[in-house]
Amino acid sequence: MSRPMLLVFLLLVMIITSQFEWRQQLVTDVDANHSLSQKQLRVSKREEAVKEKIILSQEKNIQKLNELVRSLREQLSECRSTNGSTNSNLNNLTETILELERQQFLED
Repeated sequence: MSRPMLLVFLLLVMIITSQFEWRQQLVTDVDANHSLSQKQLRVSKREEAVKEKIILSQEKNIQKLNELVRSLREQLSECRSTNGSTNSNLNNLTETILELERQQFLED
């Protein structure tokens, strides 16, 4: 083989092997990107699941608090009605005592 032919042959071999290596790198990069995107997808799904659990927990807490508020309002209403009847009984008793004192004063 002549020297120029040998150089051309070596050049062709280098070009072919370098293209083969580039293709391998591209395939590896694509696989890596695909793997990375799958991991990111899994992580985002986990984050969404955690956020959902937190929201459900907060909703349950809100419901419990609403029930407590309703119960406390009922108790307050009962206390007010009891207090109101106690006040009216006290007023009646006071009026009766005053009336008795007047009668005793008038009798004296």
